[in-house]
Amino acid sequence: MKYRLTQYAHGGGCACKIPPGELESVVAGLIEAPRPDDLVIGLDDGDDAAVVRIEEDNAVVATADFFTPVVDDPYDWGRIAAANALSDVYAVGGRPLVGVNLLGWPRDTLPMELAREVLRGGLDVAREARCHVAGGHSVDDPEPKYGMAVTGLADPARLLRLDAGRPGMPLCLTKPLGIGVLNTRHKTTGEVFPQAVAAMTTLNAGASRVALDRGHACATDVTGFGLLGHLYKMARASGVTAVIDSSAVDYLDGAREAVRDGFVSGGTRRNLSWVSPHTDFGGVAEEDRLLLADAQTSGGLLVAGEIPGAPVVGELIGRESHTVIVRE
Repeated sequence: MKYRLTQYAHGGGCACKIPPGELESVVAGLIEAPRPDDLVIGLDDGDDAAVVRIEEDNAVVATADFFTPVVDDPYDWGRIAAANALSDVYAVGGRPLVGVNLLGWPRDTLPMELAREVLRGGLDVAREARCHVAGGHSVDDPEPKYGMAVTGLADPARLLRLDAGRPGMPLCLTKPLGIGVLNTRHKTTGEVFPQAVAAMTTLNAGASRVALDRGHACATDVTGFGLLGHLYKMARASGVTAVIDSSAVDYLDGAREAVRDGFVSGGTRRNLSWVSPHTDFGGVAEEDRLLLADAQTSGGLLVAGEIPGAPVVGELIGRESHTVIVRE
């Protein structure tokens, strides 16, 4: 019997995140103030991982990420979820050291053999990243979920963070957009999109390393809040305005068709609603707005600085009346 894993979850991938506005209001009162000196990156701006200095030239990076099935193939889902969790470490300029599995499984509904395939996929991607996998935690859950808690290391003097953007910096995006709408089409129709799977399973290790080598200090990964959501957080934290040239953004094959055919997740629409009050869209069409807000899973890095081979999609300028400006 062939199981369609996406049919056992209400959402899929990073599109099932709690909406950003709601999440920020929940954690607002939980930020430790003043921030301890050794907590180099914490909850302040919503960076991708926590960073704690343990020595003058060494810091621990910690993150956790898990989600419901984004594709039907269990092995691919495991690979995607692991790459997505590892991405948080790369997004702050760290290198992953060890991961532990986080698994929720409806053991009375789905065979445990499928869970093994999920774990095998995660292990293979962790090996590609030269990251150990050492155990984890599992629960009997009515909805399948998988991801990892990952610990890494970083140089506290060479980090990538949200608040380091400055006017005049170009913006580069290292993966095309459109993962979310293609995944929504897959969940609805069963169509398989190898280009989306390839994008989601590509590690951001190389882009992170290049960014650090070139002296860049501001970056984030583009996941559930979409390009516009993550860009808004970066510009807000850095006290600048971000300008995006919508015509310069790359999209996966089939992404525009998926939007036109109505395969847009609720997460993407919530992203657009959240950023719209802070964004000047000018005459940009609704289709482009939705694609720019598309909830990505294991997306690329958004870097304030040039990355060879990645398109320049905009720039940071001095703060204007809107935090984000989208040009046609």
